[in-house]
Amino acid sequence: MMRTFFLADAWMQVKLAFVFLLVLYHLKCHQIFKQLQHNEVKHTSNNMRLFNEVPTLILFAVVFLAVLKNAVNWIYGTIGIIVFALLLMMGYKIYKRIREHKKKP
Repeated sequence: MMRTFFLADAWMQVKLAFVFLLVLYHLKCHQIFKQLQHNEVKHTSNNMRLFNEVPTLILFAVVFLAVLKNAVNWIYGTIGIIVFALLLMMGYKIYKRIREHKKKP
């Protein structure tokens, strides 16, 4: 019995897409690093805090797809990761509003 080519599996294509996003993230980090070396601050601390969560979500997605590829439909898993990211961003925005509200005299 001959094994099919691993790129023919849809979960592998999605996983490689997430790995490609991780490479893009690292390139963006290098760009920000170069800007900071020239004392160019183009992002707020809040933006950088959210930006810091991106690799965590991507790496979680890669591991999820590799480990649970046959146990759970990868489409539902990918949608779940996107929903989780959106919930994380909404939680951050709510926290930010609460924090700003407490600062006001």
